[in-house]
Amino acid sequence: MNSPVNPLLKQLIHFEKSGNTAVYIQVAQQIINAIQRSYLTEGMPLPGTRTFSKLFNIHRNTAVAIYDELASQGWVEIIPNKGTFVLVPEQKTATIKATSYHIDQVNAYPKNTGFPFQPSFHLASTTEVTQKKFSINDGQPDLRLHPTHQFSRWYSASMKRKTLISKWNQNTLSSHSTFEMQLCNYLNATRGFHIKPHNLMSTRSTEMSLYIVSQLLLQPNDTVLIGNLSNYAANMIFQQVGATIKTIPVDDHGIDVEFIRKHFSKHDIRCVYVCAHRHYPTTKTLSVERRLKLMQLAEDYQFAIIEDDYDYDFQFDGSAMLPMASSDAHGMIIYLGKLGQSLFPSFQTGFVVAPENLISEAKNYLQILDKQGDLIQEQMLSELIYEGEMHRLIKKNTLVYKQRRDYLCQCLAENFKQNLVWEKPSGGLALWLRFEPKIALVKLADEAQKQDVFLPKTILYQDKNHCCIRFGFGHLNAEEIESVVKKLKIAYDFVIK
Repeated sequence: MNSPVNPLLKQLIHFEKSGNTAVYIQVAQQIINAIQRSYLTEGMPLPGTRTFSKLFNIHRNTAVAIYDELASQGWVEIIPNKGTFVLVPEQKTATIKATSYHIDQVNAYPKNTGFPFQPSFHLASTTEVTQKKFSINDGQPDLRLHPTHQFSRWYSASMKRKTLISKWNQNTLSSHSTFEMQLCNYLNATRGFHIKPHNLMSTRSTEMSLYIVSQLLLQPNDTVLIGNLSNYAANMIFQQVGATIKTIPVDDHGIDVEFIRKHFSKHDIRCVYVCAHRHYPTTKTLSVERRLKLMQLAEDYQFAIIEDDYDYDFQFDGSAMLPMASSDAHGMIIYLGKLGQSLFPSFQTGFVVAPENLISEAKNYLQILDKQGDLIQEQMLSELIYEGEMHRLIKKNTLVYKQRRDYLCQCLAENFKQNLVWEKPSGGLALWLRFEPKIALVKLADEAQKQDVFLPKTILYQDKNHCCIRFGFGHLNAEEIESVVKKLKIAYDFVIK
């Protein structure tokens, strides 16, 4: 007579012989799951290995391996000449019984919720994955330039600081941290600010900074003005909060400020989003004249300016233009930036500079989103700023990126001649490439993939007025740049045939 446990096991256990996980592991995990859910109780005898192998049409050695695996983890006891019996190890987590499910469904976690919720269309990920050898981005640094060995020493030293534990356990209101003081000093020295820690908030990223600011600044249907074209990540954040986005023209001198004055009235606008140095994605710099007009217009119309300085560190020719926020006397500008773009992403930090009352409210949001922060990172960045390592690293990497920019321009000129138009930007890690005559960029991307080069959709800009690519070069060395440009030319030639 079959054991009463046999039909139960048949209902509980399902496996794939062609799966990536070994059969004995699949089955053992499901038996453990059944024990945890009390479908198999302590002391219950399991069928012998011969019976088990026939029951599931597997080799007897596989059945032996299943029981050995269960025994090694303490879920069964194998007694010679008697059998294999279920054990229940000391409970370390609460038992959860799936009482509302059929017994054969407990091995699969639900795909969908049993309740409705509001999906976020605007925050859908734009990330695309590829296995291609070369992948072009919109202007990211080269992580290979990160001083790994030095950072391992600096990080270890920060971990060993005696003051670290006291900072973690600190519950009383105290003065601003050493990191805030050092970051203030750094921004005052490099960007012409005259700020104090109460004008500053540190975040995980520029996107987190903008998200918090948008929560404070914007209500549904508020009007946000952006350049045409603009930063897609910023647009996603504005749309998510319910703002109405309207575009304004961008030319060789940046956004058209006069267009705002002509087409909008006082109180029509809640904020204007601009890039401090190089407009994203076109790399055009907002002229001094237009900066002054925009600041005056903000005061007259009572709208906020969000100034995103996403690539301040990478200035190759001449001096970096100081941000508008450094000369803001009326509290109209919210300045967003990033520290440590020459470092590995986990060591980078975003920040917001604004009047004290806004920073105070923003920190209320921050303590909900990221109360813990990263004291070790802050300790290390403080020391890098104080000892001048941050400045030396930026200076060193800037020389590398300038050489890469120049070499990319040389390779493009040699391969594309009159088919591609661009202007060499004074800084930043991307070129704005314009195809003349226009071509189908999606077809170009498809052909480039055949050459082992991936062009994500987020760097392709095509409409009736544009046929352009924001070509990031920072992550490519000279050899890679030459190879990518040649492959791109092969793809281009195929498209125009």
